[in-house]
Amino acid sequence: MESCETNIKGVLVVKPDVYKDERGFFTETYSKKRYSTLGIKEDFVQDNYSFSVKGTLRGLHYQLLHPQAKLVRVLKGEVFDVAVDLRRESPTFGNYFSLTLSDSNLYQLFMPAGIAHGFFVLSESAHFEYKCSDYYYANDQHGLLWNDETVNINWPSGQALLSDQDSNFVRLSEKRSEDLPVI
Repeated sequence: MESCETNIKGVLVVKPDVYKDERGFFTETYSKKRYSTLGIKEDFVQDNYSFSVKGTLRGLHYQLLHPQAKLVRVLKGEVFDVAVDLRRESPTFGNYFSLTLSDSNLYQLFMPAGIAHGFFVLSESAHFEYKCSDYYYANDQHGLLWNDETVNINWPSGQALLSDQDSNFVRLSEKRSEDLPVI
């Protein structure tokens, strides 16, 4: 297993060992002991699972009072995954990192608390799993507008299927400082 640093401090791409043969494959998807050697020391308390159809865009989400570190992966399908640094004191504040997560590369993305997260489904459908370091609180759900031109995410082309909530988030320039994580 290896991890690769990204342009955002603390955001890591995890490339697990995959053992393949004529029967299929085996991979370890999480071990607190092994992942802590990569620098992922969070105590994950909640797992989430989503199913989405092609063109679905979920995000960009974060919690303010109960910030969550996340370890995400695709179980089936392919997504364009995005992490945006919203930590006010971070030298990479406002920057983003993106990569393709799929059931063929089996990569995972780790994001520390204070990162907004979202993804766009590239395949006909995608099964997506999140490990979270804090519980979900509906009244603490915040977001960043997915197509904010100041962040300038290079999303794949295609019509994005968005929830009403996700389409009504505001731009980073419209956020008050108290609406951003202090981590």
